[in-house]
Amino acid sequence: MAKRQSKRLGKQTLKMQNPPAILSHASVVGTKEAQGPLKDWFDVTLSDDMCGKSTFEQAENEILLTATRMAVKRAGLQQEDVHFFLAGDLLNQIVSASFAARELTMPFFGLYGACSTMCESLSLGSILIDGGFADTVLCASCSHFATAERQYRNPLELGSQRPPAAQWTVTGAGSTLLGAEGKGPFVEMVTVGKVNDWGISDANNMGAAMAPAAVDTLFTHFEDTGRRPEDYDLIATGDLGAIGSEILREMMDQHGIDMGPNYTDCGLEIFDREAQDVHAGGSGCGCVASVLNSYLLKRLEQGDFERILVCATGALHSPTTSLQGETIPGIAHAVSIVRERGN
Repeated sequence: MAKRQSKRLGKQTLKMQNPPAILSHASVVGTKEAQGPLKDWFDVTLSDDMCGKSTFEQAENEILLTATRMAVKRAGLQQEDVHFFLAGDLLNQIVSASFAARELTMPFFGLYGACSTMCESLSLGSILIDGGFADTVLCASCSHFATAERQYRNPLELGSQRPPAAQWTVTGAGSTLLGAEGKGPFVEMVTVGKVNDWGISDANNMGAAMAPAAVDTLFTHFEDTGRRPEDYDLIATGDLGAIGSEILREMMDQHGIDMGPNYTDCGLEIFDREAQDVHAGGSGCGCVASVLNSYLLKRLEQGDFERILVCATGALHSPTTSLQGETIPGIAHAVSIVRERGN
């Protein structure tokens, strides 16, 4: 019997033997996001965050459907050509993704990694394709400011004051269609994160809660691959915001790794913190999903970058556990994407 060739590098990193191609991608954002620094990069910007629906939950479902259908259409495919749909969101029982799957009628894996879900779906989708189990996988995630506020904090009508550490949940969705063949960009590696909990219990300080998980995943990625931050044209975390990204830099320095000028955070890129009053920055599943599937991938495709590392972060808590005084575990998954195979 021939010896099985391992695709593992080190502890947690998987190297794709046949890197999946990104066939297409799409992004949809809300009205506030459409006023931010990345406004010209998004595919669809809403004029009405309700999307003409009667509830915010229905609106969130609609923006996810818009992003997924756009990605499939851009690839010149039909819904029935997609072998698997991998998606998730922040709502209880991931209803935005599940209800979208009801409309799309694709074989569906529902995922929950909180705000790390976009990179979780890309990781699993890449594994499915590289393993020969699929030729096409649609990966997606979304969030909506109003649905997240109602579920995790307070009804908007209450008008509660937000503390300085709070972040603004992005109203947005992003979708990536992966294929076994294509001109790229390509997913070359994924580093699967571990759950980290450093004792943060403040549900309004997501950046501090998630930063240790991002540090653990990034440090492991560099250790597994032998790479350094300077080997990437850009490293983007998911939504640590101003507080979390500063903690990450400090903690990586303690590990002897200088993140340098090529590091950024999607929660810092999507909003103008001063002009838009978002306090510590953006957050939510739709944050990294919309920024990756617009600004980051478009710049990669036009040659501004050759290799990027996206590390999406998630806070694995619930309103119930927060009220019970539980601390907030964090998770982070990293995906390395290259413009051309062999880069």
